[in-house]
Amino acid sequence: MSHVRLRARLALAVLTALAFTAPLAANAQQSPPAGQSLYQRLGGYDALAAVTDDFIGRLVSDPKLKRFFGGVSDNSKGRIRQLVLDQLCAATGGPCVYIGRDMRTSHKGLGITEDDWQAAVADLGQTLAKFKVGAAEQRDLAAALGTIKPDIVNVK
Repeated sequence: MSHVRLRARLALAVLTALAFTAPLAANAQQSPPAGQSLYQRLGGYDALAAVTDDFIGRLVSDPKLKRFFGGVSDNSKGRIRQLVLDQLCAATGGPCVYIGRDMRTSHKGLGITEDDWQAAVADLGQTLAKFKVGAAEQRDLAAALGTIKPDIVNVK
């Protein structure tokens, strides 16, 4: 399995879950602090890195998703982690630049199903709960990344 396919599969899992966190925050009543980007409200780079690390750990051990990570070297896992972190950082208004491929290209032909998507959503929900991410931030994170599902699930 190529490095590009492995990176694409991990990016899929992270981004699909991020895109569908809106139900976790559907009843949010809080308004975000004026003038702060989502990146700042989430705690900046170190906080995003901690969330990314926890979430990836959940994905690679999830019985429903671990097939996407078989045979990945430690070096490749590090590269995947950095790309996911950069994409999350950039999408939330942080100073990072995502240099990976677009989601449609990365996920074409991988056979990612709705069930895979929902499993990743559940894993992300557990990560966000662990880090006590606020409802408003979850909602805004979902909005920032919410358009990618059609480029990931069942792309042929």
